[in-house]
Amino acid sequence: MAGETNITVTGNLTGDPELRTLPSGATVVSFTIASTARNYNRQTGQWENGDTLFLNCSAWNQPNGTFANNIAQSLSKGMRVVAQGTLRQRSYQTRDGQNRTIVEMRVSDIGPSLLRATASVNRQTRDGSGNANNGGFAPSGGTYTGGSTPAADPWSAPANENASFGSFGSNDEFGSEDMPEF
Repeated sequence: MAGETNITVTGNLTGDPELRTLPSGATVVSFTIASTARNYNRQTGQWENGDTLFLNCSAWNQPNGTFANNIAQSLSKGMRVVAQGTLRQRSYQTRDGQNRTIVEMRVSDIGPSLLRATASVNRQTRDGSGNANNGGFAPSGGTYTGGSTPAADPWSAPANENASFGSFGSNDEFGSEDMPEF
């Protein structure tokens, strides 16, 4: 949507994501990301913490989607994450009549930061009805549970030499074998 403020934030979750289903049937997950600036002090030769931004975030399941559910199942308090989304400003009135305005982030994409951690990704596919299907992969632990690789897995087949990426990096694309290595 035009005119939205898109941002990317890196920080730590201050608590476990909270998954809720609204009376309308929509599913939303809420969480807070704490992002602290780090500055190098040349006089002391040390890194110092700056101000911390506490950013309230929300993510919604898309139609026939599981985005909010995936966040609630995958992320937990203390995890370092990289989140991308749009800033939203919202005004409301408290019970005692005070007007308040808050800025929140509507998350469109999020994942664990791999700066100081590793992650195991469990890809989900869709069946014909639009429902999530793990495609033969275990829901947790990253272990394949089927007898053969599922047909829905694009990584199960060797690369097609005629495909656009089949010859990526070949000598035809980058020159002859006589060229020195980088």
